Amino acid sequence: MTLAGRIAVVTGATGVLGGAVARGLAEAGAAVGILARSSERAEAFAAELRSDGADAHALVADVLDEVQLRSACGAVLERWGRIDVLVNAAGGNIPAATVDTGSFFELSSEALGDVVRLNLDGTLLPIRVLGEPMLVEPLPAGGRSIVNFSSMAARRAMTRVVGYGVAKAGVDNLTRWLAVELGRASGGRLRVNAVAPGFVVGAQNRSLLLDADGSPTPRGGAVLAHTPAGRFGEPGEVAEAVVWLASAAASFVTGVVLPVDGGFDAFSGV
Repeated sequence: MTLAGRIAVVTGATGVLGGAVARGLAEAGAAVGILARSSERAEAFAAELRSDGADAHALVADVLDEVQLRSACGAVLERWGRIDVLVNAAGGNIPAATVDTGSFFELSSEALGDVVRLNLDGTLLPIRVLGEPMLVEPLPAGGRSIVNFSSMAARRAMTRVVGYGVAKAGVDNLTRWLAVELGRASGGRLRVNAVAPGFVVGAQNRSLLLDADGSPTPRGGAVLAHTPAGRFGEPGEVAEAVVWLASAAASFVTGVVLPVDGGFDAFSGV
């Protein structure tokens, strides 16, 4: 699953999963553009990867700002000349769009729109900007690859996270649609897939899944009871799936939303 000589860009690259993916791509041999809103965090992470021998460069852009994305795209093309891999890891939930103690009918319409924009538009817009140069010839023999981030919430109705689930379901459909469109446009050499991580503990969901002493919360316990692997996932396990999808080892795989979930999606709970 080598990515030696490939040029990759990862959005949301300073987050837990995005950072693990960026590191995994670099360890597989790719040069990596670290795209994030914070220049300080992006440069610090890029410097960390460079200290480990990687070719990494900080890119500053909001995934909802086309002007900033075009500037970042220009920086990648100026530095490396092309883009071979695009990973859309930016996203997340918004507390105001989450049903907690109140009702679905009390949710802020603005917050629901914000979470959909962040996750769906925040995947669509980077592909429109950074994906277009990926069609430029010559395409490498192993092809090029776009990998989006979906979620278990796209496939199963989960309490509380209505806006997030709707947005990620849109990402699933976008992934399949683009797999057809870009596959035809590239002679099958630009593939589009997604990963759907199961429950991985990070800053956003730690308090939902774990108590202060590290034991599962009631919600965390319910997740574990429905996960045949019997544990939460690790960021590196998601990263390894992305590296596979980005590599020539998956050259005949496109239009797939790959669960990386310890069996959560397979288990009915009975």
